[in-house]
Amino acid sequence: KNIVAEGRDMTTVVFADAEKKFYLDASVEERARRRMKELAEAQRAVPFEQILADIKARDEKDMTRSVAPLRRAADAIYVDTSRMTIDEVVDRLLREIGG
Repeated sequence: KNIVAEGRDMTTVVFADAEKKFYLDASVEERARRRMKELAEAQRAVPFEQILADIKARDEKDMTRSVAPLRRAADAIYVDTSRMTIDEVVDRLLREIGG
């Protein structure tokens, strides 16, 4: 069966034997900008520096935890989405799977 799953440990723990794996990444600054936009659309104003600090803290916590630490699976296709639109990301993934 085909499935699309998203999460920080999908390719290393949950679906470690998946046929196709992608590791989507973006710079911490871009992730903070995206999060700030989401929060603004939900009428929640949070300073950029606070969002940036929160993301950095979460990354550090996730990478250093003892159970299922955040890491890229060796066989995952790395995609830096920092300068890509959602449509561009989808197009790239579809090309990789032959769709």
